[in-house]
Amino acid sequence: MTGVTQRRNGIRGAVAVAGIGETTYYKHGHAAESEYVLALKAILRAAEDAGIDPRDIDGFASYSNDRNDPSRIAAALGIRELRLANMHWGGGGGGVAAAIANGAAAIVAGFAECVVVFRALAQGQFRRFGEALPDRAVTGDAAYLSPYGVLSPAQKYAMRATRFMHDYGIGNDALRAIAMASYNHAQRNPRAIRYGRPLDRQTYDESRWIVEPVNRLYDCCQENDGAAALILVSAERAKDLPKKPAYILAAAQGSEYRSAAPALNSALMPTASFSTVAPRLYEAAGLTPADIDVVQSYENFTTGVLMAIVEHGFCSPGEADEFFTLENLSAPSGRMPLNTSGGNLAEGYVHGLGLQLEAVRQIRGDSSNQVPNAKLALTIGGPMVSPVSSLIMGSEETLL
Repeated sequence: MTGVTQRRNGIRGAVAVAGIGETTYYKHGHAAESEYVLALKAILRAAEDAGIDPRDIDGFASYSNDRNDPSRIAAALGIRELRLANMHWGGGGGGVAAAIANGAAAIVAGFAECVVVFRALAQGQFRRFGEALPDRAVTGDAAYLSPYGVLSPAQKYAMRATRFMHDYGIGNDALRAIAMASYNHAQRNPRAIRYGRPLDRQTYDESRWIVEPVNRLYDCCQENDGAAALILVSAERAKDLPKKPAYILAAAQGSEYRSAAPALNSALMPTASFSTVAPRLYEAAGLTPADIDVVQSYENFTTGVLMAIVEHGFCSPGEADEFFTLENLSAPSGRMPLNTSGGNLAEGYVHGLGLQLEAVRQIRGDSSNQVPNAKLALTIGGPMVSPVSSLIMGSEETLL
């Protein structure tokens, strides 16, 4: 048992985020540059932020079938030696925290010294992720769902969320609060696509249904073009670099028993897939939900955020209606400030990596919606997909 615990905590405080970078976020299909060029721009900006020569990068980690080949990126950047090229399996943003964890583990293991975690999206140049699939033949889940008109992620995940909300008597006001918190935060973030476009209660309530009875228009993430990147180095090296480090304290990835069983037939169908992942995360960090100062949760849909926050222990399902209020979720003084950049709903959708950058800003103290004295930030990747992942970052004070 001792050996297992040591392996779980092997990255705690040993690796830090030294630099972050991102491109402009564009409306879907509006980027003038190729997806590949967007990736390069984000990486170069992260290197500049870290005060690192991009040629010193020796590793890359990404997720969700990223289209941008690390070898090609390395050649473009003039990298002297590529030592790591790593990708986390799974669709959507379930692997966003896991990609950071994989990069951190590689540094601890000595496989690389300077790892970039990146994501670039320009869906207008490729096939849209959220569209109903036009394939003539389907396999897996789609073979069971498509004949009945369940074609998109919004439909599929709404079934799980509807069951969850029904079982625990949770109302749609909780979803509205999540959406409005993201939009309110975006109004103080000039980078956000929805900057200058606030969301009020009436506009939310009158917006069209996407999947009734749980997903209105503003419950669904945006579709954007853009790229984001962060740079990982050892904690020792990070202390000598210009920006305040955000230390990786713990990470966990995976899913529950039979989480991806066909046709929504998993043993724990109404979950966000974190019931086993979240406890491992807190165990590895030696922390509890009460210790966390700010949360950045991937929003494919507000329903996934609701379920993920519950499964990370911030409230019980029965307390959700009282917990998920605009006041509680809003920075700077809310009980649990959530998605303080605007998140996937209102800042920009790059499969959740933008939320990881916002966690770093909170630890540095330079967020546009700064939580006072934020020392611990929880990030959550990809509710209701499989596998999922979560991560806790902390300031230097949390290493003591």
